[in-house]
Formats: sequence, C-alpha cells, structure tokens
Amino acid sequence: MKTTTRVAVIGGGVVGCSVLYHLTKLGWSDVMLIERSELTSGSTWHAAGGFHTLNGDTNMAALQGYTIKLYKELEEITGMSCGLHHVGGVTLADNQDRFDMLLAERAKHRYMGLDTHIVTPDEIKKIAPITNTDGILGALYDPLDGHLDPSGTTHAYAKAARMGGASIETHCKVIETNQRPDGTWDVVTDKGTIHAEHVVNAGGLWAREVGAMAGIYVPLHPMEHQYIVTDDIAEIYERDEEHPHVMDPAGESYLRQEGRGLCIGFYEQPCKPWAVDGTPWDFGHELLPDNLDKIEDSIEFAYRRFPVLEAAGVKSVIHGPFTFASDGNPLVGPVPGLRNYWSACGVMAGFSQGGGVGLMLAQWMIEGECERDVTAMDVARFGDWITPGYTRPKVIENYQKRFSVAYPNEELPAARPFRQTPMYDVFDKMGAVWGQQYGLEVVNYFAEEDEPRYETPSFRRSNAWEATAREVRAVRESVGINEVHNFGKYLVTGPNARGWLDRIMAGRIPRPGRVSLTPMLSPKGRLIGDFTVSCLGAEAFQLTASYGAQAYHMRWFQMNEAEDVAVENISDRLNGFQIAGPWAREVLVACTRDKVGDMKFMDLRHATIGMVDCLIQRVSYTGDLGYEIYCDPMSQRALWDVLMREGHAYDIQPFGMRAMMSLRLDRFFGSWLSEFSPDYTPGETRMDRFIRFDKTTDFIGRAAASAERESGSERKLVAFEVDALDADAHGYEPIWIDGKVQGFCTSGGYSHHAKKSIALGLIPRDLAEAAEYSTLTAKIEILGQMRPATLISDPLLDPEGDHMRS
Repeated sequence: MKTTTRVAVIGGGVVGCSVLYHLTKLGWSDVMLIERSELTSGSTWHAAGGFHTLNGDTNMAALQGYTIKLYKELEEITGMSCGLHHVGGVTLADNQDRFDMLLAERAKHRYMGLDTHIVTPDEIKKIAPITNTDGILGALYDPLDGHLDPSGTTHAYAKAARMGGASIETHCKVIETNQRPDGTWDVVTDKGTIHAEHVVNAGGLWAREVGAMAGIYVPLHPMEHQYIVTDDIAEIYERDEEHPHVMDPAGESYLRQEGRGLCIGFYEQPCKPWAVDGTPWDFGHELLPDNLDKIEDSIEFAYRRFPVLEAAGVKSVIHGPFTFASDGNPLVGPVPGLRNYWSACGVMAGFSQGGGVGLMLAQWMIEGECERDVTAMDVARFGDWITPGYTRPKVIENYQKRFSVAYPNEELPAARPFRQTPMYDVFDKMGAVWGQQYGLEVVNYFAEEDEPRYETPSFRRSNAWEATAREVRAVRESVGINEVHNFGKYLVTGPNARGWLDRIMAGRIPRPGRVSLTPMLSPKGRLIGDFTVSCLGAEAFQLTASYGAQAYHMRWFQMNEAEDVAVENISDRLNGFQIAGPWAREVLVACTRDKVGDMKFMDLRHATIGMVDCLIQRVSYTGDLGYEIYCDPMSQRALWDVLMREGHAYDIQPFGMRAMMSLRLDRFFGSWLSEFSPDYTPGETRMDRFIRFDKTTDFIGRAAASAERESGSERKLVAFEVDALDADAHGYEPIWIDGKVQGFCTSGGYSHHAKKSIALGLIPRDLAEAAEYSTLTAKIEILGQMRPATLISDPLLDPEGDHMRS
C-alpha cells in the first residue's frame, strides 16, 4: 500500500470513483482511493441505476447532462460496459400546477440545449403504452433518460482512474484522519498510515462517521428506500423495443423495464430514516428487511396508473438506505474551517449526478474554481448552525416531497421556526408571514386581520399580491421599516485591513466615514460576492453581503488570509433596521439628538437613536431615500420602539422581502444568485462600473476583468417590460428575439409602484447596445406562453437617482 499521496479519496462508491477518475483526467495522477470493503459497497450496489436530466436548478441539470454523456466516453476509454439503456422517459402531470412546472422546466431546457418536449396524453400512450392516462394533462419527454448497471459503471470509473495513474486500496478501513500543522493529513487505516496533501470524504452512508474523524458534522441522513422488480409481463417482453421510463409524481413513483418485467420504486409518505445514531461499520452488501406495508398506498396507486402491474408477480424487493442532505442536493467542495479537506457526500442520485460532482470537485481542487456556479451543491450552503436535530426532519420532508411540485415562492415547514431574531414575536403578532434563509426566519410580508397567514405556493401571482402592493406603497409614499438581519456582516480589523481589502475586493475601499459598493471576484474574474464596504476607522471595516453566503464568504476570506488582519463573522451579533421612503430622513432626525440630517448618500455615522448606540449608513436597496441602522441585537427592541413611535406621525409601516424584491425592480437592482453569481462576470452584469481599474493593487481577478474590459463581454444584463398575464418571470425563462432563443431571464417580478411586469435577463451584447438607441422587442416564454416584451433602459423610479442621493 502507498504511504504518501497527493489526494486520498475515502469511499469506493460511484461518487468516490468518479472523483478519482476526474482528478486523473485533469492531470493529477498521484491520487488514491481507500475503501473499507469492496467497490460499490453501501448504496451504490443496490441502486436502481436510473438517470435523467430533470432538475429545478439549471446548473445541476447541466451537470446531470454531462454525467449521462460521460458514460459512452468511459466505455470507450476502458473497454468496459456500463450497461447503458438510453430509452427516454416521460414525467407525468396530473394537474395544472404540475403541468406549469413542466412547462417552466421545458422553457429552461431551450437555452440549455436539452432536447426535451411537452407531449399530450395521446402521445404518452404511444411512448409508454402501459400508462393509464386518465386525468393526465401532459408530460415532459426526455430522450436522455435511461438506466445502467451500477456495478459495471462504478468499475469503469475505477479502471479509467487506474489507467490515469490512480491507485485503489480495498479492504482498508480508515480509522482516523489527523491534520498536521502544515495543513496536510495523516489518514490512519487498519493497514497503516497514509500521508496525504488532500482528503476527500466520499463516504456515502458513512460520510457522517468519516467527517466526525476530522471534527466536523456532515449534514445528511440516510433514508430507507424500496423498489420492486416484477415477474415477466407480456406487454413488456413482447415489445420490439425497451419500454421507456415513466415518472409519476402523483403516485410518488418511478418505473422502468427490468429484463422481461418492470422495476418500480416509491418515495412514500410514511417513510423512515435509517441509522439515526450512526451507520454501522459492518453494514455493506446487506439489504433491509422488506416492508411492503409502508408502500401499500403507493402500490395501490401504481396499479391504477399502470394496470399491468396488478397481474404481475413480485420477483424481488430491494430495500436499502440512501443518503440525503436536507434539501436533496449533494454536499460538495472545500469544507469551511478546514484546510485541504473536501466533501463529495450526499449524492443521492449518484448515476445522474456522480460524473458532474466528480468533474466539479476535480476542477475546484486543481484549478481553484469550477467552470459553473455550484452553489446548489456547495457544502458551504449550510453554516455552523445546522444540527442533526434540524437535518433529520428536513431530510424526511425532502424525501416525502421528492416528486412534489417545486414552487418558486414555496416555504417548506419542517424544522421551523429554528433560528429567530429578537423581533420574531413582535412581527408574528403583527401578522408576519414567514420565510427562511440560512435557517433564519425572515418576514416575507405582513397579513392584515382579514388576510390569510399563509402564502399560496404558485407559479402565478399568489395571494400575497395585495399585501405586497400595500407595503410597496408605504415605502414609496411615506416610510417603510424592514429588519436587516438577512445581511451577512463581517468585521475586518488590523494594521493591514485596508491593504487586504484592496486585494480581496475589486472596487474602491472607502475612506473613514464613507461606504462603497464593490464586487468580489474569483481569479477567473467571476462574481463571488456583491459587497457593501463601510470604513469605521483607519484599521476597521464592516462588510455586508448576502446572509445565506456566510460560510461561502468566510471560507474565501480564510483561504486568502493575511498577516495583521482579523476577519470575524458578526452576522448574528449585529442587527437593526432599514428605513426607506420620502419621509425616512424626518423619522431618523426625530429619533436622535445627534446630527444625522445632513448625511450624504454613502455616508456612515455613529449616533444614539433613543437609548441605543447605532451605526447608520445612508444607503438603500429599495432605490429610494433610505438608511441602514445597525445595533446590538440585545437593544433591537428598544430601537424598534423609538423608530415606530416617532415614525407614527409619518405613517411608518413594516415591509417584508416580497415588497423588497418588487421595490428593487424599479431601479433594476440585481440580486445575489440571480443577477450576480459565479456564473457571471462583472462586464456582462454591469458590475464593472464598481471596479477600480486605476488602483495599483493587483486585486484578485484583475487580469480577467481587465481582459473582459478590453474585449467586451459577449452578453449584457438588460431589463424588459413584459406584457404578462397572471404570471411573471422568476428566472431562467428563455428570451426569444428574431424567432430564436438568444438569452434568458435572471429574475423578474411585478413592480407594484410602476404597475408593470419586469424581467431582468442576459442577451447578446450587440443586441443590448443596439437597443440603447432603438426599440428592441422580444418574447419571453412564461409557462409555455410567448409574452411580448420590450427592452427598457430608464429605471421606473427616479431615473437619475435624485431621490436616493438627495
């Protein structure tokens, strides 16, 4: 056995073998995989082996597409068979909401280059004739759907990795992982110790146990999952070609041909978590005892949808555990707080996603970043707050909703409320309708007494419409108040704080008493942060950004740490409110004896508001005159009382995130992970206007940003006014220009101030620049309908920014 290696991958399932292969593919040959038993032990060997591209996140869908196309490449490289069956598949819709979801997914696929189609019930009968289409509105057909041999595919990955120089050590149990002071690792096994520069946790069912060896909690949980293989069915074996896959979300089932019969699996509601207190080390190629009782209702439904099942005997029952993260996506990437420790866990759909996961992790390790935004599966999307007690009910919820409609405005209830600010009970009594971000309860809107305290999940305009309009009107006509808890906040101090920020941030670092806006870039010039930088003093700065990106941003700061600089995450140690609207200044002045009325746009000042020491910033995401007021959370209730008392004369009203997202559209302000993400560059999102190309510091991403500035970006972010009906753009709807798809929406919604439907999107630069001098008309595909859209250049509110800067 090797005793030194560049990378030690722990776990010999399909994901671990994919990671190993992709490391060799990208040029690292001194890599090894360590497996406690045989390859495919754990979940891989008993998987149903299905694969598909359908995923609500476009980047995940693209990675699934990559994975599926990779299998033929593996067969060519190794000469081994993956047992591929590209039979195509249909996903059924039995109600309008589910059909709307399929229409939205098909629209996304247009600009992704995926060849999917919406098909009618009659077409379904031709594609999948065993399907009873009574009550079915239609389906999404994907020709890439299929299945494979799980064992053969895993061994093909392994052989391809060995051909690239990798080594694989089976029957070698990892006992400890200990980090040395230089950041490398000693991987202690029952065969000896391996010194590795990097460790990858691809432990699958044992990922929690492997993570605990390094002192971390991996937020996933195994769930029992069951599928059935039938005896021979004449309607199947008498066909000239293999029967396609059928996914029936209403029945919580997936079905495919298996030999001369069928394989059907279920995501049943009375599901069961497995190994609650830890996965036994001696578990491997065993199955769980059959439990047909828990899928009794699902089977009964399946008999109605696929009548041939009722007369078919059961050949075998496969009942085994799979691991899930709380949102169903993988946990991939560098683990925050640890050096050279990587996660490749929670990949429930290993044969749909394993190849993409391996590619992204290999790129991350070797090149420093991935070719696309992998936020949806980044292990840093969960912070230190997550616990096993939170993970388990969320995993159960995700399992139960595996085939449920995923609405853009849906707020899932499991494990909530969990994290709350001091204002929670105050807002709750005021009629707050809650959402959550990063585990924290956030007000979406306030319902009045005669309005429901629940927002209807929908692809169309919801029952929050009137409440949102009311809150927008309050901000635009008087003054609104909103909590600032959903900002990530960081304190940067030390003699070299300014110099460090000048290198980390691409924009201007302000002088004392001032605030600036700046992008943070990756080395390849991608957007990895959208920050407000506040200079508190010569050696002290406050940063604010997206609350949900805390672990992601702290990981980046730690990876680029410098001497004489301290960075603290103070997101939950600092809270307060923003006030915005034409009377915001009068309210603020009425609350303090300190001089704040003369604050200019982007000014920063300390003041005592009522009894509370506060930090005030003259900045607002609403696009109107506004202030952000920060304080110690212990004093937040007192701050609320004085602002509301003095604001009463100006008709101050609270507002939530639904109104905020409408207000920002009036000024075409972008949003993190919508307009700004690692998929995009500063030039195409117009964030380059905040970059200080004239500063002498060689900031991260400078070369790439300068090259883009010189050559120009290929596309530009623009705004459209949409002739919408009862549904607005949410994101990823295709933009049709001159009869073809030439762009896509990044986000959208309804401007209650302007009473217009607005969509923000990326289109080719030449079209965007030409539209600045003439009218550009387009069509945006929303839920299968082509809605006329006109490019608009002037913001809907205060085009020159006079209100905001007054």
